[in-house]
Amino acid sequence: QVQLAESGGTLVQAGGSLRLSCVVSGRSFSTYDMGWFRQAAGKEREIVASLRWSGSTSYYADSVKGRFTISKDNAKKTVYLQMNTLKPEDTAVYTCAARALGTDYFAYWGQGTQVTVSS
Repeated sequence: QVQLAESGGTLVQAGGSLRLSCVVSGRSFSTYDMGWFRQAAGKEREIVASLRWSGSTSYYADSVKGRFTISKDNAKKTVYLQMNTLKPEDTAVYTCAARALGTDYFAYWGQGTQVTVSS
């Protein structure tokens, strides 16, 4: 059983920074591709960033490139999303997800953490 638990979401002023964490329980964390998604009120969920299991390849949505960084610590079974220069449009529920090797979809999801950026 794989479970994901996010933390770090809070209210922050525009221009500020936050680091979200996602702890993954279960085996084989080091072999999962990891992703961060977000969903703003009234909008569809979108992928923000992803990281291959090896850590060699990352992806960022255009809207966060240069501001957000995804990383992971295999020893702690944790994936992070460092968010800098936050904007009000970054306000959303942020959720982490895991994709097992050999699959093409994120099968495991956390509950999400709210990030609110005030102007």
